[in-house]
Amino acid sequence: MRLCLLLSLMLLQETLLHVTGQPAKSKRPKEPGENKIKPVNKKVKPKHPRMKERESVDSSLKSQSILTQVMDKGRLQKLAATLSVSAGENLELRCKGNNVTWNYPSYLDTFKDSRLRIKQLDKYSQLILENSTAADTGEYSCWLQLCNAKKCRKDETKTGSTYIFFTDREELFVPTPSYFEIVYLNPDKPAVIPCRVTTPSAKVTLHREFPAEEIETDGTDIIYDMKKGFVYQHPTFDHKGIVYCKAESQGAPQISIKYHLLYVEVPKGPPSATIEASSSRAEVSDGVHVTCTVLGEPDVDVNFRWQYPGQESERPVIIQNFWRLINRGTSHTTRISKSVLLVEDVEAEDAGNYICIAQNLHGETAVATKVELN
Repeated sequence: MRLCLLLSLMLLQETLLHVTGQPAKSKRPKEPGENKIKPVNKKVKPKHPRMKERESVDSSLKSQSILTQVMDKGRLQKLAATLSVSAGENLELRCKGNNVTWNYPSYLDTFKDSRLRIKQLDKYSQLILENSTAADTGEYSCWLQLCNAKKCRKDETKTGSTYIFFTDREELFVPTPSYFEIVYLNPDKPAVIPCRVTTPSAKVTLHREFPAEEIETDGTDIIYDMKKGFVYQHPTFDHKGIVYCKAESQGAPQISIKYHLLYVEVPKGPPSATIEASSSRAEVSDGVHVTCTVLGEPDVDVNFRWQYPGQESERPVIIQNFWRLINRGTSHTTRISKSVLLVEDVEAEDAGNYICIAQNLHGETAVATKVELN
């Protein structure tokens, strides 16, 4: 009898499990309102968008976190996009990594300034600038180099950068080596009048010397960037002339150096070269010079190479290169570059073709002329 009852109970449990998918539960009396759906207070947070946002923020912090400033008592401070330091103070920056490259205002290299020292240690690189001046204002950045047996490349994920203003009430404008600079106005690219300030809060305006007037900065065609200066987005012929900047900050206004704006309208491309000999026929013992001339953009350098009859025998010749700016037509400015090859005491081996090869950043051009002996 007990065996039959046990088998019946097992059969009933198996049937309930098949129908509901859950083991049979013992029933209990329901409490009032138990069948009602209870509100759920737990908030479900979307995982994927938050994770992507967090990864983006972490990546940005990671790229900046390798550059820090050493404060008092060796405390390290992460740097923002800009930093203000009083001129005269010492500056110490650190960049994490065992193979670090630095970038800083180029004049510190040009003049081999002894105030700047860079030292690579095991885990970081150290940049120290002593007795800072207003002229040190500019961008300071570093990055980690990844190297293999052949070459090194910049690790874009491990970089740091900040623009440092070395504030000086006596020098509102970043000092420059000259008192007058030329700025070329190209119609197809922005032009910058580089009157940068040392105090970010300074109010800066742009002025024309003649006729004397303030030039409106509309934020579209002409904008002001305290890290660059005034930027002409679309230079035109009407912008040419002499200009200067004026800055004011808690005291008497200060004037920048003057900038001569020259309008440029020269076709881009390989050098447009010509060649001419002082004489196409020469007598033995005469002197002959061959001139190679290039007209081009004012701010584009031209390099010259020569091929001449006595070159293989190392025939002594004199080669002189020089350039100057000229105005063409309605004040359009062009750079004229010349290379002159001089042969003294012409001999038989000097007869033949003289070839000038002129090269700029767009390509090269070869021109030739022939010199014969009588």
